[in-house]
Amino acid sequence: MYFTESRRLFAYTRLTLFFYKQGVSTKFDMRDDPNVIQNYGRILIDLAATVPDGLVAFFVSYSYMEQIVSKWHETGVLQQVMQHKLVFIETQDVVETSLALDNYRKACNCGRGAVFLSVARGKVAEGIDFDRHYGRAVIMYGVPYQYTLSRVLRARLEYLRETFQIKEADFLAFDAVRQAAQCVGRVIRSKAG
Repeated sequence: MYFTESRRLFAYTRLTLFFYKQGVSTKFDMRDDPNVIQNYGRILIDLAATVPDGLVAFFVSYSYMEQIVSKWHETGVLQQVMQHKLVFIETQDVVETSLALDNYRKACNCGRGAVFLSVARGKVAEGIDFDRHYGRAVIMYGVPYQYTLSRVLRARLEYLRETFQIKEADFLAFDAVRQAAQCVGRVIRSKAG
């Protein structure tokens, strides 16, 4: 029986996630739990060791990504990932992010492989494609809900409620799923990719 590489990796990932079930959650109140952070790191280590070429990970915000990366640095997770692939990080600075993307692509092109840590709703999620060997897998660390205390968002939600009778929770859930799909779509560019 023939299995494509993606099917084998998908099956492997599903089995791996079973073992992390006790400490993997996207609940907001568990995001600082040391077990969750460590198991997020274990998932990255395992995928970096298994997935060829490029791997892209999306976090819900820059501050959360910085917090997790800092913890991973302290606990040695990043060092373990770098045994398999180079690690590049999106920043809020356009020039730094462009340089990181260029180096990420060079690492993938030369066969070393790389991990690109980025942010849902960030520059990379909004317009950079990771087709072919640049994006063999995507990890979503959390559900990318919008910041609900924003005045602009509050006004939009009120307009949608009054004009179209769309509930706040429905719009926020739809928007989060749409954003997650956009992140995952960064690697789904063609039938051959």
